[in-house]
Amino acid sequence: MNIECVREKLSEALSKITRISQKNVTLPILECVFLRAEANNLIIRSTNLDLGVELSIPAKVKEVGSVAVSAQLLYGIISNLSHEKSISLELKDTLLICATESSVTKMKTLPVDDFPTIPRPDNGQEFTIVPNEIIEGLRSVMYSAAATSIKPELSSVMVATDAGELVFAATDSLRLAEKRLKSKKTKDIGTVLIPFKNIADCIKILENYTGEMKMVVAPNQISFIAEGIFLTSRVINGIFPDYKQIIPKEFSSEIICLKEDILNALKIANVFSDSLRQVYLHADSSKKIFEIQTKNAAAGENTNRIDATITGEAVQLSFNYKFISDCFQSIASDSVSFATNGPHKPLIIRGVGDSSFRYLVMPISQVSQ
Repeated sequence: MNIECVREKLSEALSKITRISQKNVTLPILECVFLRAEANNLIIRSTNLDLGVELSIPAKVKEVGSVAVSAQLLYGIISNLSHEKSISLELKDTLLICATESSVTKMKTLPVDDFPTIPRPDNGQEFTIVPNEIIEGLRSVMYSAAATSIKPELSSVMVATDAGELVFAATDSLRLAEKRLKSKKTKDIGTVLIPFKNIADCIKILENYTGEMKMVVAPNQISFIAEGIFLTSRVINGIFPDYKQIIPKEFSSEIICLKEDILNALKIANVFSDSLRQVYLHADSSKKIFEIQTKNAAAGENTNRIDATITGEAVQLSFNYKFISDCFQSIASDSVSFATNGPHKPLIIRGVGDSSFRYLVMPISQVSQ
């Protein structure tokens, strides 16, 4: 193999896929990136057997061939040659020679035959999508998925279609986030569960692509295909919780306030939160009071009063600080609504005037003051 290409394009491609090739004691080949020179293109592949990606960049191919080399090592070299415009890669025996006008590096390689094949979808349903819609949906809910894989369906993000909308949802059983997006390209894709651990890498690989691409849903995998990009992820074979039945349709209390005010109050409250990171919410329409309070036996306590419109019954609830604050990244509205049916009942948070996102969080305990 012998090629010459633009260093910046190679560096950008490697930056997207290097995280996938993480340290693997049992299978060192998974620490590698696979390079293949063919037909004026350099094909770059990486996989961890759960997620696989193939990118293509233009290259001047002097000799076709393939090589498997450490992803971290190659990216470390290419990214630090920022003053160079072009770079050449040449395979000689078992060494990959990376050369520029001012630098020459020789890297050991592994047998290319050991590199796993990235599976292509077979007999899948094919759809046309806009990547920005997928990215927005995944980002809006991913933080609500469980970090552990004890219950795989909870450590995933659900992607489905409903009434002409793309629906994204995630839950760890203590909170749930749902994002609905209208899409002209929507077709019935059923229900797909993408592992949470793959979501960040999927977003990074897809985020700068501006055109339309194909999404293929096949047994055991979901794939995204466009010119120069092939991304495929394992999907979870499980049943996502039927969460719609637990979301209340009516509420006994509602609080509306500015998002900026609640964020500032939560930041201050977190300084005094206890080991459970509890924050106490107290709202009373008759007294026109909306307060956020935290207590810490070792440090003290803090109370913040926020200007708000309060309707319905007085309410006192306790929540995990992180569970409350996480959702605001998904709310674009200036004002936020908090709605509940009282103690021990879930709190529904949404942006005022925005029905595309809703967030449910369970209280820790009833507040007694």
